[in-house]
Amino acid sequence: MLEEEYDRDRRRLPRHLRRQPEPELPFAFTIRPVADRDIPDVREIYNYYVTNSVVTFDEKKWSVAQWRDKMALLRKLDLPFLVAESPTGQILGYALVQPMSSKSAYRYSVENSIYLGQAAAGKGLGKALLVALIAACEEKGIRQMVAVISDKGAEASIALHERLGFVEVGRMGRVGFKFGRWLGTIYLQKELKPVKKKKRGLFSR
Repeated sequence: MLEEEYDRDRRRLPRHLRRQPEPELPFAFTIRPVADRDIPDVREIYNYYVTNSVVTFDEKKWSVAQWRDKMALLRKLDLPFLVAESPTGQILGYALVQPMSSKSAYRYSVENSIYLGQAAAGKGLGKALLVALIAACEEKGIRQMVAVISDKGAEASIALHERLGFVEVGRMGRVGFKFGRWLGTIYLQKELKPVKKKKRGLFSR
């Protein structure tokens, strides 16, 4: 049967007998603290950007062991590390903060990182993760959050941070070299509003 004949016959069928296209499921996720089982997925998400983009200046893929060490350090420092999980258990993206510096006077200031899996890009997950990360940091008494973003290929990230109240505070030109080209960095900062006072000892544990 020709395709046009099939379509004509299909139109003659009562509506309840016609073959309907499968409805697309809504994009859904839950944001929660990272768990040990999430680390392989986090690694895969991050390594995609290592090998395919300049939004991270890392040039070598991270191992699962490196990510487990990072998770352990952030837990020791009591700093947020969040993941977004789909209803089927897939890790769609993650967000974390780390100290700006090893010097103790920086203990109320952090640098953020947010990365999404390719299937989750452009669906509002980046904003949801950043909002959740800000709230988690405010719960812990953190006062300043800084984003250090590549000046090439990260326009969406810059726009997202600005929509959530981050302000550009500086730029550095040609400080990174990846994929045969020089890259700069853009610094954006947001003052947080801690919901409770908590003495932080990030570097004394």
